[in-house]
Amino acid sequence: MYPLKLGIRLESLGLPGRIRIWLCDVSDRTQVDAVFEQARPEIVFHAAAYKHVPLMEANPLEAARNNVLATKLVAEVAIEFGAERFLLISTDKALIAQAVYGQSKALCEWIVEAYGQREDISTRFVAVRFGNVLDSAGSVIQIFKRQIAKGGPVTVTHPDMTRYFMTTPEAVSLVVHAGSIGRGGEIFVLDMGEPVSILDLARNMIRLSGKEPDREIPIDFIGVRAGEKMHEELWGEDEVVGETEHPKIKRASRAPVDGVWLDEELRVLEDLVEGGETLELVSRLSTMVRSPRRVGVPQEDTVSEQTLH
Repeated sequence: MYPLKLGIRLESLGLPGRIRIWLCDVSDRTQVDAVFEQARPEIVFHAAAYKHVPLMEANPLEAARNNVLATKLVAEVAIEFGAERFLLISTDKALIAQAVYGQSKALCEWIVEAYGQREDISTRFVAVRFGNVLDSAGSVIQIFKRQIAKGGPVTVTHPDMTRYFMTTPEAVSLVVHAGSIGRGGEIFVLDMGEPVSILDLARNMIRLSGKEPDREIPIDFIGVRAGEKMHEELWGEDEVVGETEHPKIKRASRAPVDGVWLDEELRVLEDLVEGGETLELVSRLSTMVRSPRRVGVPQEDTVSEQTLH
């Protein structure tokens, strides 16, 4: 549905006949190869990922398969077919990741870092990290709109919860610009201003609908869902924030992940996914994200060898 909607929107801009849409499973090598064979893309924007946090907590094997392993697969195919640039759409949830979704996206950033550091690869790999996009598919804005239209209640997880937001046109423009300035292996972070109170957002949307919050439209607090954080971060504790030529795009610098170590760990994850080993996979993801092996950084607690059954 979403590729079709995107195609219709692009054609409405005066590009009829120049938009081609393929529908495929990004974790299927044969299908991805076929698309690249036909399209021969110069630039790859990799945005395919499951992003529903509680749903990924309940389905960690699919989070690893679609978010992590498929990212590596598409990256490999992009290299094979000589793409000039590969740009990963990342998320603020990849930082200090305690939930499966955030952990899976952290590994995606590492894949980009590792490929971006290799001198034998001509494809330039970069990642762009940002928070929530206003009114995107499945966003809290859409949820609140539906709840207000029904007369409420509007459901808020916690009165103190905050999130970063930006508009779709702004996100798209900054992502494209970040992709153009990347040299390889960088992580760019979009300046999203100050975090927004979800409770204030709910109350403002109710008022904009012509109703009075709490009196005409009730607000219910339903509790923080599985895997959710109260507040999101845009920068890691081990990252140095640098400026770029664009005032709203920052560069996050840190010691790159060890590519050899990462390849070994991803092979283990693939075996766990294929074997349906949910508990071992969750444990492995957590340990990897907690103790990544980075170039030039002494390792105090690395992932130990495991015997797979």
